[in-house]
Amino acid sequence: MISFSYRKIKLMLIVPMLLSLHCIHAQTPTYKVYAVKFADSSYPFTIGDWADGGSKTDKVEIDFMVWLIKGGNGKSILVDAGFLGDNEGAKEFKLTSYIRPDSALSKIGVKAEDVTDIILSHPHWDHLDGISLFPNAQLWMQKKDYEYFIGGAWQKEGQNGGFDKKTVRQVVELNLNGKVTLVDGDDKQILPGITVYTGSRHTFDSQYVLVNTGSNKVIFASDNIWIYYNLEHPAPASPGGTFDAPGYLKAIERMKSMVTDPKFIIPGHDGALFKKFPAVSEGVAEIK
Repeated sequence: MISFSYRKIKLMLIVPMLLSLHCIHAQTPTYKVYAVKFADSSYPFTIGDWADGGSKTDKVEIDFMVWLIKGGNGKSILVDAGFLGDNEGAKEFKLTSYIRPDSALSKIGVKAEDVTDIILSHPHWDHLDGISLFPNAQLWMQKKDYEYFIGGAWQKEGQNGGFDKKTVRQVVELNLNGKVTLVDGDDKQILPGITVYTGSRHTFDSQYVLVNTGSNKVIFASDNIWIYYNLEHPAPASPGGTFDAPGYLKAIERMKSMVTDPKFIIPGHDGALFKKFPAVSEGVAEIK
């Protein structure tokens, strides 16, 4: 009979556990996250244009941006793809200082072909029209949002405001080519350290993105919170900004419960963001 010392037995139990913990840690990448502005609006928007009950005289700076999640694992992930400057929908915003989203990303050394994934918060033209700029990216989109975008929105009772038929065709083609992953529902980890949530219903089933950077948690709300006023009071989106106003408000409160500091909840269009976080280049802020 072979006898083992207590020390050997203890090592046999502890070593596999340590190896397992090491593997889990190794599989969880660290991320740096950025807001990248590619256009701003000269239209004199007020807070009340973007938040129900907001001031009709106090102005708000409206910017257009994408968000970059850059991983130590080689991933360059975008939240939303922005839009091309010739999109018809852009005209009413009286854009100034427009550059293509891929050119904006080059300010921090990211090439269009480096983008591995695009997490689409929702399929409005200003968040999706730039998809063709990133040829190697896998598109992540909520399943119900996709189905409504390519189907129900175009039926007689459908709501397709902010949708672009050109991008409908592009997304269908990407899906045919295996370049779309449909996310089915709320609270889904789609990539290591990156989880998406639903409930706001800015579009039929829009999603927002929580990133565990390794040092804190950051939420890219996109248009699930348009401007800081929506977050701070909170106030629902202006009429027409959501399919479900109570759901929009519940989503804001839920986001607040997920982070240690509300400053890490990033709204979709508020230019004040670039005064809250350190600049790494013109129009680029690191969220930290």
